[in-house]
Amino acid sequence: MVIIIENISLSNAFKYPFKKPKRLLYALLLLIPIFGWLILFGYLVRLINEFIEGRYEGPIKLNIMDDMSLGFTIFLKSLPFIIVYVILISAVNYVSETFGILLNLLLSVFVIPILQVNFYRKQTIKSYFEFNVLNIVKNNLGSYVAVILKQYALTIIFLILSIVLIGIPAMLFTDTIFVANFYGKYTEAKNIFVSKPEYEDQVPV
Repeated sequence: MVIIIENISLSNAFKYPFKKPKRLLYALLLLIPIFGWLILFGYLVRLINEFIEGRYEGPIKLNIMDDMSLGFTIFLKSLPFIIVYVILISAVNYVSETFGILLNLLLSVFVIPILQVNFYRKQTIKSYFEFNVLNIVKNNLGSYVAVILKQYALTIIFLILSIVLIGIPAMLFTDTIFVANFYGKYTEAKNIFVSKPEYEDQVPV
């Protein structure tokens, strides 16, 4: 069975966090050091998986213990990639600070977002290093640039709304919505790189 995932529009992405407005209060977990951050991290990973699958009914329900466990696991598994990335950028900055800034910018736009979503989907250490997933960016570069521009536009809108506070959780919950949608469209529907992890029961090693 082929899964068809449609592109989400800027207007629908804007409306998404307000479909279940009470759940925007989950962002208050940011005020609780460590434990609150881990819970929210795990929650956001589950949220991104919803986007990958093309589900935009509104923010899902928080599950404190499961989300904290998932957040902690995903954090630990992300450390190898973070360490490698920091070493790489530091080494390049040592040779040339200007080139280091340029490299960091290019990676943060064209490489990191899609690798990050791939990691959140598969939830294994090696999935953060599956550089073949970058082929969907290379092969659909125009669409990907449009995705990034829409993501920045949405962020700017919510930054403006942060004046009345609601923009902060809305921005947090939709931070990767377009990239996850793009990833789902070109991998999930065609079963190229991804198999869905049963993160509700266990997190694969």
